[in-house]
Amino acid sequence: MTPLPGSCYCGLTRYAIELSDPSSDSQARTSLCHCRNCKKFTGGACGVTTRVPRSAFRYLTPGSDSRKEGEGGAPEEGKSPVRVHEADNGSGTVLHREFCGVCGSGILEYGANAGDYIYVFYGTLEDHARGQVEPKGEFFCRLRDPWMPEIEGLFQKQEIHE
Repeated sequence: MTPLPGSCYCGLTRYAIELSDPSSDSQARTSLCHCRNCKKFTGGACGVTTRVPRSAFRYLTPGSDSRKEGEGGAPEEGKSPVRVHEADNGSGTVLHREFCGVCGSGILEYGANAGDYIYVFYGTLEDHARGQVEPKGEFFCRLRDPWMPEIEGLFQKQEIHE
């Protein structure tokens, strides 16, 4: 399988996802999430992420193994522009988000309950890669904005109970 490439808005933070079968839910699952947390972070009506095994994701940006939360601006030579933000998502669970420290684009997120998976922000995938991992479901539909219609053909979960 050809890797699924992606990048931040400015192109400085690049990554690839290598899946053996992108059509398998165990390999990749794209979903829309209508929770308040996703709305606030993305600035939109919902968040759209693709769940992939952590082992399938790799940064192509030099120095990505030394990510630390920090100030924006151009990174030093050989240093990664990737930054990490950790915060309680309101339920007592810490959510980790990785983003480009130069342009601010969110790249991925994961929490304590994610297991061996990470959630890559769908819009950061290149155009042809997004076509290979189209959305399959919606979560927290009870919080969907009233003007936003249900997407036909996707499974719908009103909320998630742990």
